[in-house]
Amino acid sequence: MENNIGNILVKEGLLDNEKLLELLEEQKKQSVKIGQMLISKGIITEDKLMSVIARQYNYKYMSKLDFKFDPCFTKVPIEFIHKTRIVPIMRKGNKIIVACANLEDVHLMDDFRFLLRPYQLEFVASLESEIMRVIHGGFDRASAIAKEVIGGINNDEYSDLQNLSEDTIDMANEAPIIRMVNVILTQAMQERASDIHIEVSEKTLDIRYRIDGILHSRLQPPRISHAGLVSRIKIMANLNIAENRLPQDGRIKIKLTGNEVDVRVSTVPTQYGERVVMRLLNKSDVHYSLENINLHPKIYHRVKELIKEPNGIILVTGPTGSGKSTSLYAVLSELNDGVKNILTAEDPVEYEIEGIGQMQIQEKIGLTFAHSLRAMLRQDPDVIMVGEIRDEETARISIQASLTGHLVFSTLHTNDAPSAITRLINMGIESYLITSSVRAVLAQRLIRKICPKCKVSYKAKPEEIMELGFTGENASQRTLYRGKGCESCVSTGYQGRIGIYSLMELSPQVQNCILKKGEDAESIRQSAQNDPDYPMLSLLNYGREKVLEGLTTSEEVLRVT
Repeated sequence: MENNIGNILVKEGLLDNEKLLELLEEQKKQSVKIGQMLISKGIITEDKLMSVIARQYNYKYMSKLDFKFDPCFTKVPIEFIHKTRIVPIMRKGNKIIVACANLEDVHLMDDFRFLLRPYQLEFVASLESEIMRVIHGGFDRASAIAKEVIGGINNDEYSDLQNLSEDTIDMANEAPIIRMVNVILTQAMQERASDIHIEVSEKTLDIRYRIDGILHSRLQPPRISHAGLVSRIKIMANLNIAENRLPQDGRIKIKLTGNEVDVRVSTVPTQYGERVVMRLLNKSDVHYSLENINLHPKIYHRVKELIKEPNGIILVTGPTGSGKSTSLYAVLSELNDGVKNILTAEDPVEYEIEGIGQMQIQEKIGLTFAHSLRAMLRQDPDVIMVGEIRDEETARISIQASLTGHLVFSTLHTNDAPSAITRLINMGIESYLITSSVRAVLAQRLIRKICPKCKVSYKAKPEEIMELGFTGENASQRTLYRGKGCESCVSTGYQGRIGIYSLMELSPQVQNCILKKGEDAESIRQSAQNDPDYPMLSLLNYGREKVLEGLTTSEEVLRVT
């Protein structure tokens, strides 16, 4: 077999015959597998070697495993999964896909076939590190949830679920359904999830949690429980359980793991039933301040100066889930000194801040951002926050408010700061109005932090150096960091998130560029980066600093920028 691996590598041009013979001679003296020698000498990566071995044994190779838990996986004892380092990753009808690193041990494969009968098993090859990530990051936790949620259902309660009443109100009040919802919410809080997704298809029901910005599949309850599960959530959120043809929004206020949590509920109809997304807002863990949002020292001091301005517009941009609301709440908390009248229009009001007047947008009854903004201007405000500028009308009223002596904060959904200017121009706002009202644009993203408990150092690869733009004589020798994966971070290597920012101030140089170039975002970007007074730091450069500080990885920065 070892010779076969070498021959395959020679055929693929990864090794020449002379080098192969040299390695085989060295192997006889050291009694080490040739694959391990190839990796230790840097001739081949572990990933490439595993793909070669998989081809050798006629197995499909998967470098990344997509794990989707199924209750039938609980037939295999967790201890057996950990010992063998073989794990079922998904079920497709009567077939279960099982990932394995040691392709030589056919006896263990037979054991799995016995434990998971009558299902047909398809074994795929993967790295041991990837298999352990799935075991710790998905299987262990999903299995624990499954046992808690539907553990008793295997016996008496399972028949209860199979025989649930067709009346949705009765279904929602069945004990297994109530317990399932409670455990899902509690488990999501314990895992620091920001969102819970309940997704239904023709034959399956999937529960996924968004943790540190990434979705993880956690549970697949019986498909038959879907209607009761959705109805239970609707009852808790005071929604119309009889209406399943239209989207609905609601809120649930509950106490979970000793914390007061505000759950924002959204339902939408799909081909196979309603999908539900619940956003968890932990009210007990809210401490908004500019010091806590990880601003670069230069950006922090400039923001402190900008928010002291008596008028003008300051915009925060970024995609959904990039922390824009958190930044705005931090700014408002800084300005909330008891002598200013601060009013906000939000959709929805995520967190309540004492001393600030917060208005909930309700477009169904005509209370839009534009309408709310007009009403706020009659309330003698000093500071106004508009949740989002979505149209020309809201943009124009915001500009008028800033020109008549108000400090206005708002958000835009753009990829970077210069694009915010072109977005306003595309809405129909004249360039001269933008330059006379907008003071600055803050672009931001959220990146995952390396888990402190499994943080390890390594020498940066040439491609990493190139992609991040490192320069200097010692660029190729830079030491970077990553998470190896542990129980604390669910084997992801990451735990928690921090923000990265890019502040573009509309200095005279940038204003002149906007008036001349208009919609040319690239020209605006170059002008802002080369500004003699307030040069703009790009998101990539900000992220690069966090990589050098050992707070995050190059892969994470490149993923979000």
